[in-house]
This record gives sequence, structure tokens and C-alpha cells, in this order.
Amino acid sequence: MSTLIAAERRARVPLRDRFGLPDTRGNRPLLGAATIDSLGTGLVLAFVVVYFATTTTLPLAEVGAALTLARLLASPTAVVVGPLIDRFGARRVALAGNAVSAVAYAGFLVVGSRFWEIVPVAWAAQVGAVTYWTSSTGLVALAARPDGRPRWFALLHTLRNAGLAAGGALGAFAVGAGGVTGLRAAVLANAVSYVIAALLLARWRPADASPLRRDAGQRSGRSGGRSTERDAGPDVAAAGYRRVLRDRRYLLLIAVNLTLVLPSLVLSLLLAVFVTQGLHRPAWIAGALLVANGAQVVLTQTWVTGRLARHRSSRVVAWGAALYALAFAVFAMLPGAPGWAVVVGLVVAGGVYNLAETVATPFQEELSVALAPADLRGRYLAVYQLSWTAGQTAAPALFTLLAAHGAALPWLFLVLLCGVSVLLLGRLARAHR
Repeated sequence: MSTLIAAERRARVPLRDRFGLPDTRGNRPLLGAATIDSLGTGLVLAFVVVYFATTTTLPLAEVGAALTLARLLASPTAVVVGPLIDRFGARRVALAGNAVSAVAYAGFLVVGSRFWEIVPVAWAAQVGAVTYWTSSTGLVALAARPDGRPRWFALLHTLRNAGLAAGGALGAFAVGAGGVTGLRAAVLANAVSYVIAALLLARWRPADASPLRRDAGQRSGRSGGRSTERDAGPDVAAAGYRRVLRDRRYLLLIAVNLTLVLPSLVLSLLLAVFVTQGLHRPAWIAGALLVANGAQVVLTQTWVTGRLARHRSSRVVAWGAALYALAFAVFAMLPGAPGWAVVVGLVVAGGVYNLAETVATPFQEELSVALAPADLRGRYLAVYQLSWTAGQTAAPALFTLLAAHGAALPWLFLVLLCGVSVLLLGRLARAHR
């Protein structure tokens, strides 16, 4: 009898809730834009350096220097974008970011063999990307009520991983089969994908932005008014970034994010070097772990987030940081492990790492929105984005420096960093009550 009752209760639960999916009614253009954007990005993500090294006569070192200079010149972008989000809304700014990216990648196709021709188009591509990513979490705030945001972040994370994986496979095929022509076709397709994503965002009208306005009224002491994406008045603009820098709770979140940026970059910056040079194993093992990561995120992200949505976000992120630490501890033990245990250890550590990512990522993004007052959300998200930029800038040099002094050292450092993250998240949870 009890089995039948349980079965009836399960049958009453909507299929959407069983898989941890959000209500997407009225917001499908946003999902389409995110998917197309990721698919196009995946086409060229691994081939930007290869593209310029192949289609120009510049030596590889000069290509790298041009791309590095472009990133440095684009580094203040988030600071500029924050006030624009507060004034014009996240949707319009994200649309503009996609438009800039489309123009930038179209510009790739006409670059000649001069150093200063690469810099402006690479700079524009970076500006477009930062503009979009700074405003992307604000798009979820427009699409969902606060209690539904973690599921939205999980779904977008799933679509992003699926799009990047599919785009990467298509890009690899195009480059492998078509050479220079394939490279140009991938870049052109990426530019077109940004145009499509921008058009979808232009078509999208958030079904109900009133929760955002109510939240703004509660935090600022004013009652919410008519629904609109425009949240900042002259008095708010005058406060500027000073208000963000005086918000100790949000600065604590920034410190947490700085400790978690490096763990999130392990697959792209550290894993292959560790497998091939630290463990002296073939590169295909690292590739297989990357594929497993993408598959696990795509297959389990929304379900895991749905099971965890009832818990406080800061607590869930702390659980994710603890899982990261466990995975890194296993990685750190592998250089001294017997041969048979190395592959097993890589699989176990990789699986735990993937679980940590699926646990922590949506709730990190949720915290970045939930702790930011709606009337200055753009500036808050800009500062949050800067913490990502800082970590991404420091990571390559830090990882290689540590790895040069021992294969286990980067992992031990990451274990320590995750421990600091757990402690900071404990303080954040108390401050968030």
C-alpha cells in the first residue's frame, strides 16, 4: 500500500521538477541565445592562436604577444559595463556584447600580417565577451524569481557545456578537414552565431521583471514601481562603485570567488600538463577526462541542482569547495602511486571534481546575484567579473611555477585554497542570515 502511495506522489510531481528544470515559459529566446552563443564559441575556442599563426606570416611569439596585449587593453571593460547594465538593463547590454563579438570575429577574416592589425580585432572580441559575461547573470535575474534562479543557472550551465562540446567537435572537424579554409569557415560561423544570439535577445521580453523591482524596493527602502529593466536613477549613479566597495558582505563573496576561480580552471590549464609531464601518461587520458567532465555536467547538472535547491546557497558552495579539495588531494597523491593506481586515481579524482563543479557552480552564480542590490546590480556584477579576470590572469603563471617545483605542488596549493574557501563561506553564511 505504501509503495502505491509513494508511486502516486511521484506521478503527481511534474517531470520538470523531477529533473530539476526551471519554468522556461516566455524565456526560450534566452535559452536559444545561450546555446547558439556557446556553440559558436566552441567552434573557435581552441583555435584562435592557430588561426592567426596559420593565416598570417607573423611568428607564433608575436601572435601570442598581440593577443596578450589585446586582453590587457580590454581588462577595464567590466568596470565600464557595470554602470551600463544599471542604466540600460542586462538584456540590452548582453545584446550589445554579442553584436561587438560578431563584428570582432568578422574582422578576423580581413586581418593581414601586421601585429597592429591583430590587436584591435582581438581587443574587440575580448570586450564583447566580457560585456556579455558581466551581464549574463543579470539575465537570469530577469528570467526567474529568486527561488527559481539556481535551476536557471544550472540549465544554462548545462547548455553552455553542451554547446561548447558540440562546437569544439565541429571546429576540430572543420580545421582537420579543411585546413585554412576550415579555420576561416569556423570563424565566420562564430560571427554568424553571435548575430543570431543578438537577434534572439532582441526578441526576448522577460515575462515578469516585477520580482526584480520588488527586490530593489526592499533593499533600497523604496516601494517597487512598474516593471522595467532600468533600475538606476541619478542618485544611484552618483553612489557608483563606492557603495560596492563599502559592502563588506559582497567583498567577502569576492574573496570566496577568488579562491574558487583557480579550481575552476584546472581542466583547461593544469590537467593535461599534469597527466603528460607529471605522470608521464598519454595525452588521450586527459582528453578522456575532459569528455567525461562535459558529459557528467550535461547529464546531471539540473538534477543535482534540483536536489540541492532547498539548502542555503553559501552552504552548497561550501560543500562544492570541500569536494574540490577531496579531488585535488587524490590528484596530489598520484605522482607517488604505483602504476596500476594512477589511472584509477585519475578517474576517481576526475569524477569527484566533476561532482564538485555541478554542486558549486549554479549556487556561486546565484550568490553573485542574490547579494547584489538590484538598483546597483550592474556594478556589483562588474566587480564580481573582475575577480574572475584576476584569477584567469594569474592562473597560468601560478600553475606552471608550482608545477616546475613538483607535480603535486599545484594540487596541494589548491587543497589549501579550497580550505580557505570553506572558512570564508562559513563567515558568509553567518553574514547572509
